[in-house]
Amino acid sequence: MRIFWALCLILCASGALAQPREPLFIDRVIAVVNDEAITAGELKHRLQEVERQFSARGGQLPAREVLEKQLLERLIVERIQLQYAREIGLTVGEAEVDAALARIAANNRMSVAELRAALNADGIDWRRFREEIRNEMVIARLKEREVDSRIVVTEGEIDNYLAHHDATSETQVVLAHIIVRVPEQADARQLARLSARAEEARARLLAGEDFARVAAAYSDAPDALSGGVLEPRPLDRLPTLYAEAVARLAVGETSNVLRSPAGFHIIRLLEKKGGALREEAVRQTRARHILIKVGEGASEAEARHRLATLKERLDHGADFAELARQYSQDLSAAKGGELGWLYPGDTVPEFERAMDALGVGEISAPVRTPFGWHLIQVLERKTAVPGSERQRLLARQALRERKADEAYEDWLRQLRDRAYVEYRLEER
Repeated sequence: MRIFWALCLILCASGALAQPREPLFIDRVIAVVNDEAITAGELKHRLQEVERQFSARGGQLPAREVLEKQLLERLIVERIQLQYAREIGLTVGEAEVDAALARIAANNRMSVAELRAALNADGIDWRRFREEIRNEMVIARLKEREVDSRIVVTEGEIDNYLAHHDATSETQVVLAHIIVRVPEQADARQLARLSARAEEARARLLAGEDFARVAAAYSDAPDALSGGVLEPRPLDRLPTLYAEAVARLAVGETSNVLRSPAGFHIIRLLEKKGGALREEAVRQTRARHILIKVGEGASEAEARHRLATLKERLDHGADFAELARQYSQDLSAAKGGELGWLYPGDTVPEFERAMDALGVGEISAPVRTPFGWHLIQVLERKTAVPGSERQRLLARQALRERKADEAYEDWLRQLRDRAYVEYRLEER
């Protein structure tokens, strides 16, 4: 009997082995970034995304091999930033991703469930989409922490700005741009090659080729695959290099190749509007907060838990100012968390959104920003015309914005130059 069952088992196993199996897909490594691989599957997915974007806009894609190389470089730069964010402990929690997805859905006049269904109908995997949104948030937060927060504007720069800026009128422009990034330690040969690449891109533009197509083929800018178009911006908030070039352009014209420490640039002026400004009254909010920083003796989860505990105490009648003095980890702690009167744009977007959603006297749930986790309370609101101090603050913001793009490109170039990158795209 034992021999019979043994024979049955052998025959069953043989039958199972004889059955045809589904082919096993092994993804091919096309680049190594420090100690992580980028695969052909990742590149294929990104290529499909770009094809969908160009199809929706009615644009024409560059040659596939050109686009593949551009997309691979974009994946490399993205991966380097995400690796660095992990090294310094910068993360985005599930609740923050949920909130971002809810905003995306609301902007498209959908519920989150409807957004998910629409993406699935277009063949876009929800989990992958969610992770891409998280990565975008991490990179944005990394830029705020490593670049934006370190930009210095002096009082002398503000004085000079106010002396030369006409507060009664303002010119707003829409630009498209191309950046050919130059490594920090580039030699004469590399500079000549990259300069020629920029000149070649400009020649194609002057010959009438679509700007979005040329940007996708040549530009190293983060917005290259969305046409290279910058958000509308006042002329005085452009990087100085761009502002000076725009002054010499008519709408529709393309600049010469411009040089900055970050690389070679080409801009096209798409739209230009000017108009009188009025001293308008704006809403101001007087608020206070309690801040727990991440990475200074507290993990992400610990910082949030501490604030959740403090929120529970506040809900049961604890004094906000007293808790702020005891626990808040910024200079406002000595003033009971008081931040004074805040104008739109004075705080980072995450903080401002949470603050604006509160009623007077209301205390927020824990809110994550690049600085850590906050509890926010609105004390008062009023509407008033900005005074001279406010004009100086607006000047400071304009100058910071003017410097931000150049500073980010320079930081990104240095980060890229320090990374170990091995290309395997040509290995077919």
